[in-house]
Amino acid sequence: MQHEMRLAKEPFEKIRSGTKTIESRLFDEKRKLINPGDNILFCHADDEMQHIQTKVIGIFRYSSFKELMTDFPSTMFGGDSTEELIADIRQFYTEDEERKYGVVGIKIAKE
Repeated sequence: MQHEMRLAKEPFEKIRSGTKTIESRLFDEKRKLINPGDNILFCHADDEMQHIQTKVIGIFRYSSFKELMTDFPSTMFGGDSTEELIADIRQFYTEDEERKYGVVGIKIAKE
């Protein structure tokens, strides 16, 4: 199955360079459809002509971003520390949304 997700400039560049290998999202209805073996096309939020094709190689379900991000090295999420990663994710998702949906780490490999 093919999925599409938009990314801001910084995480997009980190996936492009291969320094970010886990994308963290809410485990909402859209993300519940993603399975290992699926493909995700990441589109640059500011320039839809830029995109990166990836393959899903793992799915990690957690109740919070903190739990997810402390189980793996921060560098896999494209950051230097769990605290920095949590601060970044709060720009997109609230704690209420996190409690409502739970979270997912999507391990990807560029194709």
